[in-house]
Amino acid sequence: MIVGLTGGIGSGKSTVAKFLRTLGVPVYDSDAQAKRLMESSKKIRNKIIALLGKEAYDGESLNRPFIAKAVFADKDLLEKLNGIVHPAVRKHFIKWSEKQNHPYVVQETALLFENKADYLYDKIILVTAPKKMRVARVLNRDKSSEKQVLSRIENQLEDKVKIARSDYIIENIDLEETKDKVIALHTALLEYC
Repeated sequence: MIVGLTGGIGSGKSTVAKFLRTLGVPVYDSDAQAKRLMESSKKIRNKIIALLGKEAYDGESLNRPFIAKAVFADKDLLEKLNGIVHPAVRKHFIKWSEKQNHPYVVQETALLFENKADYLYDKIILVTAPKKMRVARVLNRDKSSEKQVLSRIENQLEDKVKIARSDYIIENIDLEETKDKVIALHTALLEYC
């Protein structure tokens, strides 16, 4: 069974993913794999340079501040970048999932609904948190400004839209409560398999 794990920036989907991993669930981190593929694949690199220019890379590494500034200010550019990266990540995820030996696997992906990929999953887990808390979490972990964080939130669908299309919702406010919710969810998913 393939489970999608999503949530807006700062919601805590990585925290939920970490709890699932401690329960032995194979979790695929789409963001980390996207970054790896963007740096390791010559084909993807060439497409990104054609789209954004040579400034998209700093030597062998992604120039993430440059890319973020370019795409979060231009939705069309963001869509084009996603059109390059997301199919490659999906292909890599499928190969990875076929090698796993567990009743279900989880793909952690921030833009599951935005990329109209919800049809690819048997079940979808949405992680939510109040907007103020999400902004504070991102400001605490990144060197972003509040304006940049709010801009990224604006580029994602509202939680109420995602809630209607998700099978499980975990409101991530208190860490211990979230952990308990993940354990209960894991049990429910195993019963479903």
